[in-house]
This record gives sequence, C-alpha cells and structure tokens, in this order.
Amino acid sequence: MSATPRVVIIGAGIVGANLADELAARGWTSVTVLDQGPLHLAGGSTSHAPGLVFQTNPSKTMTQFASYTVDKLLSLSAEGVSCFNQVGGLELATTPERLEDLKRKLGHATSWSIEGRIIDPDECSKHYPLLNQDMVLGGLYVPSDGLASAARAVQLLIRKATAAGVTFLGSTPVTGIEQSGGKVTGVQTPAGVVPADIVVSCAGFWGPKIGAMAGMAVPLLPLAHQYVKTTKVPELVGTQPGTNPLDPSNGARMPILRYQDKDLYFREHGNGMGIGSYAHRPMPADLERLPQVAPGQMSEHRMPSRLEFTEQDFLPSWEDSRQLLPALRGAEIADGFNGVFSFTPDGGPLIGQASELDGFYVAEAVWVTHSAGVARAVAELLIEGQSRIPLHECEVSRFEAVQTAESYVSETSQQNFVEIYDILHPLQPRESPRELRVSPFNSRQKELGAFFLEAGGWERPHWFEANRSLLADLPPEWQAPERDPWAAMFHSPISAAEAWKTRTAVALYDMTALKRLEVSGPGALTLLQRLSTGQIDKKPGAVTYCLLLNDDGGIRSDITIARLADTTFQVGANGNIDLDYFTREARNQTAVDASQWVQVRDITGSTCCIGLWGPLAREVMAKVSTDDFTNDGLRYFRTKQVRIGGIPVTAMRLSYVGELGWELYTTAEHGLKLWDLLFEAGQEQGIIAAGRGAFNSLRLEKGYRLWGTDMTPEHEPYQAGLGFSVAKNKESFVGAEALAERRTQPDARQLRCLTVDDGTSVVLGKEPVYFKGDAAGYVTSAAYGYTVARPIAYAWLPACVSAGDTVEIEYFGKRIGATVSAEPLVDPAMERLRG
Repeated sequence: MSATPRVVIIGAGIVGANLADELAARGWTSVTVLDQGPLHLAGGSTSHAPGLVFQTNPSKTMTQFASYTVDKLLSLSAEGVSCFNQVGGLELATTPERLEDLKRKLGHATSWSIEGRIIDPDECSKHYPLLNQDMVLGGLYVPSDGLASAARAVQLLIRKATAAGVTFLGSTPVTGIEQSGGKVTGVQTPAGVVPADIVVSCAGFWGPKIGAMAGMAVPLLPLAHQYVKTTKVPELVGTQPGTNPLDPSNGARMPILRYQDKDLYFREHGNGMGIGSYAHRPMPADLERLPQVAPGQMSEHRMPSRLEFTEQDFLPSWEDSRQLLPALRGAEIADGFNGVFSFTPDGGPLIGQASELDGFYVAEAVWVTHSAGVARAVAELLIEGQSRIPLHECEVSRFEAVQTAESYVSETSQQNFVEIYDILHPLQPRESPRELRVSPFNSRQKELGAFFLEAGGWERPHWFEANRSLLADLPPEWQAPERDPWAAMFHSPISAAEAWKTRTAVALYDMTALKRLEVSGPGALTLLQRLSTGQIDKKPGAVTYCLLLNDDGGIRSDITIARLADTTFQVGANGNIDLDYFTREARNQTAVDASQWVQVRDITGSTCCIGLWGPLAREVMAKVSTDDFTNDGLRYFRTKQVRIGGIPVTAMRLSYVGELGWELYTTAEHGLKLWDLLFEAGQEQGIIAAGRGAFNSLRLEKGYRLWGTDMTPEHEPYQAGLGFSVAKNKESFVGAEALAERRTQPDARQLRCLTVDDGTSVVLGKEPVYFKGDAAGYVTSAAYGYTVARPIAYAWLPACVSAGDTVEIEYFGKRIGATVSAEPLVDPAMERLRG
C-alpha cells in the first residue's frame, strides 16, 4: 500500500470533484477520478444543474452542508470571478399558510445560525422588481443564499486537484468493482483495472448501477425535472452593465426566487429568466433508455441527463410564472428540457460504506446545494474515521430492508418529488405504502381505534379512540389547554387520558418497533465491552443502559444491553445504523481472532415487546404469572425468563415512561395471546392501551433522552446529561481517550429542560431559543407535560444558562417565555420506578 490509501472516485461531477479536492487538501493524493463522460462536460446532473443554493433546511446537518458549500464556492475563483454569486435568496408567500411556514423556516435558519428575515410585500418588490406585488403576502429573505456555477466549479476543482497530484480520467466507464475477501480491490474499466483500497461512488443518478456492481442496493430513483430558459425579458435588458463574460451567472443581480405555492423557482440568465418546475407529474428515468451520446458529441444540449422537453407538462407552470412575474408576458420559452436528478425515499442523501464490502463507499443523491459540504464530510470520514458534521440522517444504512425494495424506492421517491415544496408537518405520515410492518397486536389496536403514524415502515399507535370516554373522568389538573392549529395536527386530547391512566393505574404500550439485536458467541462480551461506555461484565440477568461513542467522544447511539446468558446478550438499539456498526465490528473482531467470533442477529421482526407500566402493574401481573415480580424477585434494571399464562417471556425491569413495570419480550407467534392475557387480566385495574403521544410526554417529564433528536454525534455524554452512563471503573472503550480529553475543557453548552411560562404554548422542536435577547440555542424535543400541567421543551443552550434562568422560544415569529428547570420534573427520587 502507498503512503496514503489508493482511492478511486467514480464520477467527476460536483461531488466527486469536490471530494478529490478535499482529500488532496488533507494530503491524500493517491486518488484517481473516473467518469464515463468527457471531463469538460460529463453529462450528469451537474452539467445542467441550475445552481440555486437555498441553505435553510429543517435538518441542521443539511444546512451545515449548504453553508460550507457557499463558503467554498465563494473562495473558488479564477480571473477574479468566484463560483458563487451571492445575490441572496427570496422565498415568497402568496397564501397565509405559506407565510406562517416561512416564519417557521426562519426559525430553522436562526437555530442553525443562518441570517435571514421575514420581509413585507414592499421589500419583496424592492429586491425583485418583476413581482406582481398584489399576489405577495411576504417573503423570507436570506442574504447569503445565491447562485452556484456548478459546471465551472468542477473545472476549477479538477485543475486544482490535478495540480495537487490527483488523476482524472474522462471517457472511462466503470464496468465492475473488483473485490477479494470482503474488501474492495479495484475498479474495472475497458482500459483495465484501476487498483484501489477505497472506492467512492459519486455517480449521482447512476449510483444504483454502480452499487449493483458491488452487491449493494442503493435506494435512489432518477427522476426528470423540468427547466426552461426564456427569451429576452424587456425589463431585464440593460440592467446588468459590465457583465463579466467569465461569469456563468451572467451578472445576475436579483435574488434567486422560490414560488413554492406553485412549485416553481426562478433565476436570471442574462437578459432572460430560468424557470424550474416541480409542478408536473413524476417522470422516472430508465437508466437503460437514457440518450446515448458519444463523448465527442457531448454538448449543453446533448447529454445523457438531458431528456426531451415535454412542453404540455410545463404549460400550467408557464401561466403561473407569468401571473407572478408579468414581465414574462413579453417573453417566450426559448429552450426547455427535462433534466434527470436523484431522489430517495426520505429525500436525504446517501452517504457511507457498504455493509458487506469494506472500502466501498457512496456519496449519492447529493445536490449542488450540499455538494462541497458532503465532500468534506466524506473526506473526514475516510481520513479521520468520522465526519465532524453528524451524518446519522444521511447514512446509507439508515433504511430497513423493506425500504430498499425497488417498488418502495420508486413510490416514495416519486412522492417526495410531488411534495418537495409542500408544507409538511413534522409528524406528517406518508399515505402510501403503509402496513409494511405491523406488530402481532395490530388487529387488537385497530379494534381499539388506534390512530397510526409510520416510522421505519412500522405502524405505531399514537392514541386510541377507545379511550375517548376517559376524557369525561379526567381530573381538572390533567386537562391540557387547547393547542394552536399547527401543534394540534396529528395530536389528540386522548393522549392526556392515556398519560393519566399510566401514572395512576396501568397501561399497555407496544414497543415492538424498537430495534432489537441478539449478540452472541465467545467474543460477544469482548465486543460489547469495547464498543460501549457501560460495564457489561456482570452476571447474567443484568441490564445496562450505556452509550456507543465515536472516536472523538461524541454520542453515536444510546443502547440497553441485557445479559441473558454468559455469551448471549440482547441489545436495544436505535436502528439499522447500529445494526450495521455492530455487524462490521463483529466481523473485524472475528477476522483478528477467530476464537473471539461474534454473531449479530436482528431479531426485531421475529419478536415483539409490550411495555406494561403503571402503579398497578404488579396487580395485573399477579393474575397471569406465578413468577416473582416483587423488588426482591426482579430488581430495577434486571431481567429474567418468566412465564405469563404459559408463554415464555423475557421480562426486563425497565421503564421509558418513569413508572413501575416491565418490558415483556416474546416471540412473534405468542404476541397476540400475551396482549390478550394482560388486557383481560387488567380490567379490574382499569388497564388501557396507550400510544406514542402519551409516551413522549411521559418520557420528557422523566428527562429521558431520544437519540438523534436530543443528542447526536456532535454531543458528548456529560453535555447531554448522560454522564451516569459512562462506567467510572472502565477506561478502555471506543472514544474513551477523546472523552477524557474533552472533560478537561469547560463545557460550551448543555442540554437543558425548559418549562413554558404561559402554561399553554406547545412547541414541536427545532425552534430557536433566545437568552438575554440573543439567539443562543435551539429546541430538541417538546411536548405537553400532563403530569406537571405545563408544556416542556429540551434545548441546547450555553453552559452559563442554568436552572431558574428565563429564556424565550421563538415559535412562528412570536417569542414565548420559558424557564430553565431542574430535571427530572417527575419523581426525581426514582421512588415510582423502584417501588
């Protein structure tokens, strides 16, 4: 092997070229970039991308990618012209609903440190004189947005990386991926094999084809998107004096513009306009039927990713454009095409290593907006072992197996295209496909009138209509105030009754959707000790809550580990990313020492889980089991094998809602009977089935964190209030040294519990939080606390903010007072849990 690994990047578009540059800048120059098209115009999405960069996104990660892309393209210049024209971005509201959504979006911008403001119709017209101001109610203006010159940036990046030692090979199609012993060894081309220790596919919408060569399913759908350029717009003629012919943005001066109420966006092209439309029907592109263009014949108007323009699909958008911008009535469509882009089941990019082939990575479904940021993240991942920007929302391994099926990818990706500019609630469920994964209790839940939301393909009850009658008996102190229309979506007051019954009687919760892994073999203990912060070397029957850390001490997941036998453990994990991590680490451990082999199995689908929780839980259990469920018989955070009505059950004394009870696991075949036994036995105690609405409220009252929301890889345990999960007598585990080093530095921020002062305003998460008048942090989780009778929010804030301090949460442009509170809000002495 050379001084640095031999890296082959497939694709010389905006992502591949940026990645080559990012690697070279860090000293990795044994890099070869291959593209099937000519380097001057490869013919992929980059070659026709309109280049609009709107940075603000509900995802902090995606916003950080975009911000880095802006900074890098601004710095990338030649002949005095950079690759980014920072004209600003303007998103318009022509409906009251859109204006409110822009206020929410401004909150995201503030939370993620992007400067922006809501402006009135007059100011919108000052920024964009072509507007029909009578249609406009307001807009979101972000000065740092603008136009990326993607194709020009690629050429400058190729020039820069080549000077650093990177090799670029155009007109070189990839025909196969070489591998040996589960590791990538090279890339096949018509000219021979290019040896490689690492291969990164940045092939864009060709990603599934390249992935298939490596035996990897890449859940991505190529879809066509319409874009037109107009003839001269009289009002634009003569408005761009001194345009630099080297500037591909043609001296654009007005902000990039979004008209999302009609699924449209606009940018200047010299004296004409460019118009992009998502208003048309989804048009999946068949990779086998794309235009075949010889490298020597490639041009702006002839390339594989540029499909024939279907004018009939665009005509309604043309009329909508002329209404918003009356100046277009003096212009015509000069050129139009259907350009191919990549869409995924959840709209996010695909980043990471193949599960079954070490050294094969993907960075796909990445738009120009996020290109440099993603490239930087992948370079850090390859060189440092992880990205400094958290990638959990983008990990290619995040999807469940059913979500990588071709039919699922096609349907959901097309739906994401249709909804790309829609106003979507954070809890908005997809309407189809549904019923992909259901627990054994599903039929009973439907009989009880469950309202289901979907996550990871699972149907998860959020409340039960059968409990509506309980509202009449709900004590006054448990009755929550009416919510505003946005917070009331996908919510029911029935959740208050379900929380009440959990705190005062007993309730059944379906916990089946939570990921469960079986880790077994002679090396299982060694693996779990090495990867986790907990002390796992305890007697069988012990359950440990602990963390998985990255090498830098950041939290990559939180898990529970139950030692069922000497060499068998059950791990409660957060999702497929954890499964991929354990599987890879087990494989590596076995390769080093065959006697320390480990088997990791996903047992989620073959098992089920009921959470039986509440002060009367023992009374219910006594009717169906002769096993000892007293404190002496099964202590807190212990597990044992029991029989419930003859059914073999693994009972764990855990509770995510902060009440006495157990997580009860059995195989799926016994699930329905277990539910029926418990439900029937608990009638005298007033047992109910309860949903995720009550569950989320109860867990926040108890201060329990949700990974991926309350803490991510950017946070370390002590900041997040999880220092107790790091075993004090344990020194050697992944991330231990970095965590110890971080502990020597003062904390810059802490996760804090807030209670809303007015007692009524329920926020939903990601809202900015102000301290002493300045934006200081953001909300993670939020809910109404039914037990404490006030709204709760958790937020990341400067470490100087402490209990008793007052802050303000910005919600749809309004400031709501809140107080930093000591946590947990309920049962701080743990008496209910340990009772």
